[in-house]
Amino acid sequence: MRIMLVSAEVAPFAKAGGLADVSAALPRALHDLDVDARVVMPKYRGVEEKSALCEVCRFSVPVNGLDMEAIVYQGLFPNSDVPVYFLGNDHYFDRAQIYGEGGGDYPDALDRFVFLSRGALLLCERLSWQPNVIHANDWHTALIPAYLRSGIGPRDTGNVLTIHNLAYQGSFAWDRAAVTGLDSTMAESFHRGDSMNLLQGGIVQADLLTTVSPAYASEVLVSGNGLEEALCSRRDDLAGIVNGVDYGEWNPNTDAHIWADYSADLAAGKEENKARLLAELELAPGERAPLVGMISRLVNQKGFDLVMAAFDRMLALGIRFILLGTGDPKLEEFFSRAAERFPTQVAALVTFSEQWAHRIEAASDIFLMPSRFEPCGLNQLYSLRYGTVPVVRATGGLRDTVFEHDKERTSGNGFLFSDYTPEAMLGALQRAVTLYRDDPEEWGALRERGMREDHSWSASARSYLSLYERLG
Repeated sequence: MRIMLVSAEVAPFAKAGGLADVSAALPRALHDLDVDARVVMPKYRGVEEKSALCEVCRFSVPVNGLDMEAIVYQGLFPNSDVPVYFLGNDHYFDRAQIYGEGGGDYPDALDRFVFLSRGALLLCERLSWQPNVIHANDWHTALIPAYLRSGIGPRDTGNVLTIHNLAYQGSFAWDRAAVTGLDSTMAESFHRGDSMNLLQGGIVQADLLTTVSPAYASEVLVSGNGLEEALCSRRDDLAGIVNGVDYGEWNPNTDAHIWADYSADLAAGKEENKARLLAELELAPGERAPLVGMISRLVNQKGFDLVMAAFDRMLALGIRFILLGTGDPKLEEFFSRAAERFPTQVAALVTFSEQWAHRIEAASDIFLMPSRFEPCGLNQLYSLRYGTVPVVRATGGLRDTVFEHDKERTSGNGFLFSDYTPEAMLGALQRAVTLYRDDPEEWGALRERGMREDHSWSASARSYLSLYERLG
């Protein structure tokens, strides 16, 4: 089977969030199942520093009535022979950021991702390679199903659209619909109010739809950010498949980013990582003081309003707290000031660092994810492998993967709360802190249970392959 995956971001070449991790791990896992999987993404600034590239072809892509040149380069994922095609056009992609600067999208975002979507389809013809299925991801490539139905791109090719986060829909003024090149009949499926909504049109036109967890697939039918009607109309074509973890990248036994390797069988290195992180950031060790970590984009979705409302009460539990992330300037300021107010208890790294993300996972005792909603979540899965007990809100993929600790039944891998309130979050955190402090033996058993779980991509990739086989 031949699968083309098209994504606006793919790790390690360009990453803004979890979409990049999924777009990198899934094709490699499919390759292990003997699938001819190939990836198409933009050639952003700096990509050439992360992979050896060779030019494979040039052609024109129609965007808003103009022919824009695409220069296509081929590279490979690190330590893999899965090909990645980089669609190059400096006018669109030679920029400081992937999507935009100052918290918003670039003004020509529609033009940029029309170029990516149409260019990926034209590339199939240039490669003389006919995919059985084209797998589009999020609003950036949600035009692909409509283009295929309009006869643009390879014939007799199925398509799947994965919704990684319904909060981001690609909404543009309706008078810009002509930029897409779709005829008025096809464009109408994207019409919502006075806007063109790319994700809505993708939902309507795609052969099959997926979200990144079964729970999220159920939730969006009821609370779908305004797209409930479109989603309910495709209920029978919608599947929820939990994301996996690339254990080649996220494995404390082989992780080059952390200070000391460790495993479920030899866990001593985890304490060394904690000691080194506390020393590096000048946090006081404390007597049986658990380290609580958060790694996240600083946006409302992630539950930071709960954290801010409960912050002083959290610290009163005797914890140490470390945050890594960037985003909303108000949130950045809050955590930066918190680190100044509590210099021996709080560290705020207002940046993005792959190395520090791994270090925080390895050093923390508890990982906090109080999300308002969470389509899948990856950090709770990383945390389980790193022996960092997740405390999460029971929503979306978090409730598919984290289960309440139960000592009597010797079950569970973390702590959950349901009500979206500071008090409910504090209650779950208090249960975790109490177990950590009062019952080290049971804490060790809980931690080991999570470390031995298998959340690899192999099972998820097989689920996607079964979906593709329905089409190809």
